[in-house]
Amino acid sequence: MSLSDTLTEDLKTAMKARDKVALNVIRMIKTSLTNERIKLGHDLNDDEQLTVLSRELKQRKESRQEFADAGRQDLVDGLDAEIKLVEKYAPKQLSEDEVKKIVTDTVSEVGASSMADFGKVMGSVMPKLKGRADGSIVNKTVKSLLSK
Repeated sequence: MSLSDTLTEDLKTAMKARDKVALNVIRMIKTSLTNERIKLGHDLNDDEQLTVLSRELKQRKESRQEFADAGRQDLVDGLDAEIKLVEKYAPKQLSEDEVKKIVTDTVSEVGASSMADFGKVMGSVMPKLKGRADGSIVNKTVKSLLSK
């Protein structure tokens, strides 16, 4: 079943259950996918759908952090529920150990030895981890490995 079909079925279920949070999140995801499809001028492939889901997830995580810093626990709780729903549609995230292994392998592949090779490593590793790892974790891991 495609992502679009899954979202449509989950939207129907959320409507029947009168789940407002799920309704809002699913509608936002569907709208983002539609907007991206219109912008690109063709049906989205899996990578493009993954990019949209990653963007939605990142926006919510950033907002959650800002609300947490401002002491707005009521808004943090709402965003936690939204993040959980968006994660349901995104691929499983890799652990930091799994990311470190892939980054280590990539550093060896490109022959990186110093921070001067940071861009080369990031350019090579990000397509491998697209949508499966947070970019900030990848960035931190690459920096730690290259600064040794």
